[in-house]
Amino acid sequence: MAPATSFPDDATAACPSPTGHGARLTVDLSALVANWHALGACAPQAECGAVVKADAYGCGLGAVAPALWRAGCRTFFVAHLSEGIAARNLLPEAAIYVLNGLPPGHADAFRAHALRPVLGDRSELSEWAEAAAGAHPAALHVDTGMNRLGLPVEAALALARDPVIARAGIDLVMSHLVSAEAPDDPLNARQAADFARIRAALPHVRASLANSSGTCLADGARHDLLRPGYSLFGGNPEPGRPNPMRPVVRLEAAILQIRDVGAGESCGYNARWQAPGPRRLATLSLGYADGYPRSASNAGHALVGGVACPIVGLISMDLIILDVTDAPEARRGGTATLIGDRLDIDTVGRAAGTIGYEILTGLGSRYVRSYVE
Repeated sequence: MAPATSFPDDATAACPSPTGHGARLTVDLSALVANWHALGACAPQAECGAVVKADAYGCGLGAVAPALWRAGCRTFFVAHLSEGIAARNLLPEAAIYVLNGLPPGHADAFRAHALRPVLGDRSELSEWAEAAAGAHPAALHVDTGMNRLGLPVEAALALARDPVIARAGIDLVMSHLVSAEAPDDPLNARQAADFARIRAALPHVRASLANSSGTCLADGARHDLLRPGYSLFGGNPEPGRPNPMRPVVRLEAAILQIRDVGAGESCGYNARWQAPGPRRLATLSLGYADGYPRSASNAGHALVGGVACPIVGLISMDLIILDVTDAPEARRGGTATLIGDRLDIDTVGRAAGTIGYEILTGLGSRYVRSYVE
């Protein structure tokens, strides 16, 4: 895979200042495309698709999906019917699979928008077979260990020669890895073995098992179609090792005010932080209403002039307070970086007691959004 890189030094200069609107989110579409190519290179014999659910992991489906299509991606995955319709409006010719399956009575809507449901039980399979009569493709979801969605392995094997498979137009069989980010977890080998049985029973159907981290596992997980999601957007598919993905997202907020406080003074709701000595504080125009997690209170950091400044006090709906005592460049009208440079999405997630997935998908709608290519 390509080594991780930083945003160019002038990446922010090309975008308007966030001062008048609170905060700016910059999405690097060229990095996104580079990540897609790098993941595909892990298994050149397979097609590399893209998971673009949750508004392309918070990055904006309207920009992300066309960029991937231009790069050569032809197969996309979303979670819901509504997301599938939005993707279809952007990608008239793409194969679009809807991971959460076929809601009862919605086969006509799927057919009208040429969407492919990922069918996970016999009732879904039967309903789609009756409605589509094999004319519209679908995927079969087999549960190899998640116990969330999908047919149990033995039930899927029993269906393999059932005419309903052909009548439902099944063109893809898939499962989902439980612990792909932990390559030594024995669950990976167990799931790969079970999925190999399914593939052998359906030899004329394409197979997909590898998610983002699954692309980094042995060939037993890769099969015909890769389904990366999180790693496309800069998330590390190999936790504990250097991130091979390029950063895609940068979040910056305006500094609204600077103030000096004395020893023992507090800041924020409920006085959850007291100054250990004379300190200089900066208030940012960003809060949990913008998707920055409140759980990062007194735990996370932002960068001001390259200096890591701790978040102090409770994060408010629209405001965050930083201790910028050690950041001489901090000034009213200046900028703090919440995601970017040393603060990648995985680092921000850990500081907030969550994961980078939640950071990405929680990105709010109030930002000035800029896309660079």
